Amino acid sequence: MSDTNKPVGDATKVVLAGRRPEWTQGIVSPPVWRASTILYDSVGHLRESATRDTHHRLFYGRKGTPTQWSLADALTSLEPGAEGTFLYCSGVAAIAAALLSVLSPGDELLLVDSAYDPTRGMAGGLLKRFGITTRYYDPMIGAGIADLIGENTRAIFMESPGSLSFEVQDVPAIVAAAKARGVTTLLDNTWATPLFFPAIERGVDLTILAGTKYVVGHSDVMLGSVTAAPGHFKKLRETSFQLGQVASPDDCWLGSRGLRTMAVRLAQHQSSALQIAQWLKTRPEVAQVLH
Repeated sequence: MSDTNKPVGDATKVVLAGRRPEWTQGIVSPPVWRASTILYDSVGHLRESATRDTHHRLFYGRKGTPTQWSLADALTSLEPGAEGTFLYCSGVAAIAAALLSVLSPGDELLLVDSAYDPTRGMAGGLLKRFGITTRYYDPMIGAGIADLIGENTRAIFMESPGSLSFEVQDVPAIVAAAKARGVTTLLDNTWATPLFFPAIERGVDLTILAGTKYVVGHSDVMLGSVTAAPGHFKKLRETSFQLGQVASPDDCWLGSRGLRTMAVRLAQHQSSALQIAQWLKTRPEVAQVLH
């Protein structure tokens, strides 16, 4: 096969991403690598390994295997400019790890009012108990969010389109206001996915997916991910390891398999949803269609 400089489209990326030869050994799809304890040639080898970075190296099952690394690598490749991706056992676990990697007691979080209900529950529960305050903002605020950023504001959490009500935020304007004040931005990008909205490329620091939805695509796996911009992955990874967060190799394998058809499925979802929305708009019993 000849090399080419022609840009690779998203539909091709999802088919090819995460297939490093050292992980596949020539197999088309990375197999399931299950592990807990890793064997070493000697105690010296173990001690040496413990002093080095364990990223993409077998060290202990909780640190990952090629099955997890393959899916994480694939999701990173879908976000131009991203440094890395960490995987979780659910979308809510991903949200928790992302927030805890950024916030400390005494900090303030600006949270979009249209956020996913478990995210709101986390803000009023776990974060509140940790001494982190939350203020909600109108999803249509745009650049006006600059007026809400205070001395203790450390992060802005967006969700666009908004959960259930589907408001599309002016993400670039919010990101610009945040960067001017040194505030970290997080985006729940589950609805759009990086195929419709490459968040890191738009300046977002941490972008979150409930892989349970479009990545897996078959309503049979719980999975989450956080993809980080340069300068944010190390802290995310450290926090996630300290929390004991890990997605199982079997779930990640199913996630990788689902990812291969995500572009095709999203195109059909988009077409079908528009037809349904247009039909609902004609129904006398429907007061309003949010689409």
